Amino acid sequence: MAFNAEPAYRHGDAARTAVLLCNLGTPEAPTAAATRRYLAEFLADPRVVEIPKLLWLLILHGIILRVRPAKSAAKYASIWLTEGSPLKVWTEKQAKLLRGYLGERGHQVQVRYAMRYGQPAIAAELDALKREGATRILVLPAYPQYSGATTASVIDAVAHWAVKTRHVPELRFVNRYHDDPGYIAALADSVRAHWQREGRHEMLVMSFHGMPARTLALGDPYHCECLKTGRLLAEALQLTPEQYRVTFQSRFGKAKWLEPYTEPTLVDLAAKGLKSVDLICPGFSADCLETLEEIDQEARAAFLAAGGQAFAYIPCLNDSPAGMRALTDLAEQHLQGWPTVPAAPDPAQRERALAAGAESGP
Repeated sequence: MAFNAEPAYRHGDAARTAVLLCNLGTPEAPTAAATRRYLAEFLADPRVVEIPKLLWLLILHGIILRVRPAKSAAKYASIWLTEGSPLKVWTEKQAKLLRGYLGERGHQVQVRYAMRYGQPAIAAELDALKREGATRILVLPAYPQYSGATTASVIDAVAHWAVKTRHVPELRFVNRYHDDPGYIAALADSVRAHWQREGRHEMLVMSFHGMPARTLALGDPYHCECLKTGRLLAEALQLTPEQYRVTFQSRFGKAKWLEPYTEPTLVDLAAKGLKSVDLICPGFSADCLETLEEIDQEARAAFLAAGGQAFAYIPCLNDSPAGMRALTDLAEQHLQGWPTVPAAPDPAQRERALAAGAESGP
């Protein structure tokens, strides 16, 4: 097997620590062609769609990738920013701020961001960190709740890169932070701030990304972690069980998914006389297609059409100070034991290496 090209090894250089913030991904443009490339990579991941590979590839390339890209591209176009995809814009900002927040606490670490699907790719960013001298890398998936389809898929991508890498750096992974006190507090702060600015509606709905129901039976902890996040957030806000709901969105296909479903729940609540609702998506670290289009456009329209009178979407934590402090605390916790201030280079080590026969390269 051929290995990836390695940066030139430098005797005596100080070991360095880095963080790679990973999110799901996004098309490079709100066009059918770009969306097709993105969906082809995303939906071909066996972690995402767990049905026999050959059968799924026939369905994917024979039907889905012929029909869905144009529809998805139109949805992306409705939320696209001047700077690009909201998910990429927010994740890039988070990475820059994370480096700054860690720096303020005395940690001299490099921070990059990568996407599991699309660009910038995880393998390319890991290569870049190695070129910058990183010998220890904390991989931080931006998914609060663990799922095989998300967190484990990031680990797969890193492992695939490591298999092709000769000199593999030390690696750590953050698997979850669904019940992290800082994360819960940041979510609660965002809800309180919204209520203070916009007023409080009758019910708070917490919508999480859906997963096939069978994943729960197969041992995936995602459903349980979503429910715990919802319970902790409700407790932080001092809500009674009648004042909030936990739901799941983004169903795909005809199989049963985790319930209750977000949009049908909103329609049912409106039909039963609920006039106003606030909705937050605690499973998303940054606003994206699933929050800005599926929730703030489609779910809003469904609730109002069913008789609701007021719908408020509470944005993700994005680059909020409270959210960034929580993310910094999380990274700092998982960096413990690793030196985060590089030691001075050791010229003597280089001289010893040359004396022992090392080539006088860089």
